[in-house]
Amino acid sequence: MKITELLARDGLSLSFEVFPPKTDTAFASVKAATEEIADLKPAFVSVTYGAGGGTSQYTLEIAKTIKQAHGVPTLAHLTCVSSTRETVRARIEDMKAAGIENVMALRGDIPAEGRSVFDYNYASELIYDIKSHDGYFCIGGACYPEGHVESASQAEDIRHLKEKVDAGCSFLTSQMFFDNNLFYNFLYKIREAGITVPVVPGIMPITNANQVERAVKLSGSFMPQRF
Repeated sequence: MKITELLARDGLSLSFEVFPPKTDTAFASVKAATEEIADLKPAFVSVTYGAGGGTSQYTLEIAKTIKQAHGVPTLAHLTCVSSTRETVRARIEDMKAAGIENVMALRGDIPAEGRSVFDYNYASELIYDIKSHDGYFCIGGACYPEGHVESASQAEDIRHLKEKVDAGCSFLTSQMFFDNNLFYNFLYKIREAGITVPVVPGIMPITNANQVERAVKLSGSFMPQRF
């Protein structure tokens, strides 16, 4: 089932995001934990990449298992900053062959050592390519309630977000945030800009303070002060 169909249903929708293992030795334990999550019957499960597009082989395997063995819709991530167009086409074909209907199309993090492939510069280009693939996929994109760290302003970021939606993005998932007012204000601004697709709020449970502190530094998210 496509994510847009799930979001159109009445009632609350809850999804989980899982991170594939970094090594072969950890795959079995991560796969087992992921299957426990699938047994909770969420609306869908999002399966990410590692930074720079690593662990992509595990992303497809885990997404396929969740869908086929547990009957839970999956959302497989696909990044493009380190990929050629041929690689992207091959991954799209693999996803389709596995029966995965939903793709989260992302630019991805710029590798610390710099880029060696320049086929894609923006997520909107990836979204356009996936959309051109006979319309099979429901495509999700990322949005940033406080503006992307590389954008000069939030207005500029929203203009680029509109480009993603116009390219074929059917729904958006937000960067994590800790202040609801920022999210609501963002929704008002993007609706004013003509972006009407559903927006899924990204929520990250705080289980490790150091991890959250690092994420906040990378994303520029506002962390409310303790009262």
